[in-house]
Amino acid sequence: MTTQLDRANHALQQLIPQVGDAFYPNYHLAPPAGWMNDPNGLIYHNGLYHAFYQHHPYDENWGPMHWGHATSTDMVNWQHQPIALTPADEWDKDGCFSGCAVDDNGTLTLIYTGHVWLNQPGDDGAIREVQCLATSQDGINFEKQGVILTPPNGIMHFRDPKVWKQDGVWWMVIGARDHVDCGQVLLYRGETLHQWIFQQVLAKAGTGEGYMWECPDFFTLGEEQILMFSPQGIKAEGYRFRNLFQSGYLRGSWQPGTAFKRAQPFVELDQGHDFYAPQSFTAKDGRRIVIGWMDMWESNMPSKAEYWAGCLTLPRELSIKDNGQLWMQPIFELETLRRQHVELERLPLENITRQIVDEASALEIQLRWNLNDSNAERFGLRLGGVEAADEGVSVFIDSQAQRLILNRHYPQHRLSGYRSVKIPADNTLSLRIFIDKSSIEVFVNDGEASLTSRIYPSKGLRQLSLFADNGQAMLESGQYWTLKAG
Repeated sequence: MTTQLDRANHALQQLIPQVGDAFYPNYHLAPPAGWMNDPNGLIYHNGLYHAFYQHHPYDENWGPMHWGHATSTDMVNWQHQPIALTPADEWDKDGCFSGCAVDDNGTLTLIYTGHVWLNQPGDDGAIREVQCLATSQDGINFEKQGVILTPPNGIMHFRDPKVWKQDGVWWMVIGARDHVDCGQVLLYRGETLHQWIFQQVLAKAGTGEGYMWECPDFFTLGEEQILMFSPQGIKAEGYRFRNLFQSGYLRGSWQPGTAFKRAQPFVELDQGHDFYAPQSFTAKDGRRIVIGWMDMWESNMPSKAEYWAGCLTLPRELSIKDNGQLWMQPIFELETLRRQHVELERLPLENITRQIVDEASALEIQLRWNLNDSNAERFGLRLGGVEAADEGVSVFIDSQAQRLILNRHYPQHRLSGYRSVKIPADNTLSLRIFIDKSSIEVFVNDGEASLTSRIYPSKGLRQLSLFADNGQAMLESGQYWTLKAG
């Protein structure tokens, strides 16, 4: 008997040979074919890292959500596994939406949202969302166990469970939208994964803080608790909140039986064009790692012409500083990708563009700029044409605005515009940049800020150059590595 799971895996295998390679990543996790969005079920279990993700295996467009699956020993080199979940039952027939993974006494267990449209497909005005459970004995094949939690009265949007165990008790946070279109995170307590009791509204949106809070994640970092989530409906405000939807965090304090006390306003976690639905997990050595979806809703996705869409960010280690700010750094395991190494000498640049790499499609580059000895209006790095108006992407310091800019210009794909962060008040600025076939990830001052964006260079336009416009810039030091490709 052919099952829905069999059909999905067969469809995926039929689609894989059609996937193009102009934009398919060298070292980021992307679907073997078809559509990918939110990372789900990130976990280290029985010697392997598991990354599940929202997946449509039939074509490159969003559709009824399945759970794709990949495993790794190091969070760097991933092996695709068979599809883990398909929408096939009465409680999830229109989608196995986002969720998490836990170890339940040795059993790898998935908790996810079952999604059903009550009227027409795609009509979010009438839906039912419930929390469901699936288990696996071998870490590859999963058996659904049905519904474990239904929404409270008056709540329709009720999704993206994140579960953890604390002092022998299970806890779950869920993203929700109340009857007055106010985003919130609900907290539940469970003696088992099948029995849950509502505890409290852990946090809710104030004025202007969004109509829906998706993909919540709640964890301890240092001495504080971090509530990470992706709000929908926040309006742009100057340089902030420029994307359709955001991802960020609230810092505060919480103990079971008490209210979550905010210590600061909502802070965006990444300032690039393409970062959404991050999920954290604990590495085998205890580090708190986060991975996000490296795309944005309603963006153009040129990779669809190659029969795939969507990609995940590099894994990043989270830390919290004395000022309460979260920092993200690429995990140290990524150094295993390094191949050829080139040192860049101390270099003054004045009204010039200097090419340093002929083909940057799998590259890590580190630059250290001396801001005291730099007076150029703009200076930094450019991938693509030599002029600012050319197709390409640039990462540069704007001395007048006192901001670090990530600007992309791909008019043929209708993807142009910039994102930025304030330049830290220091004499130097350190950048660590990862370039793949269709992405760039910029880490500022060892993780103080990050900017993540998708890029789509035309063939022959992957040259990497340093530049300074209208003045001099001083590159104090630099180096780059080509990275393992494919």
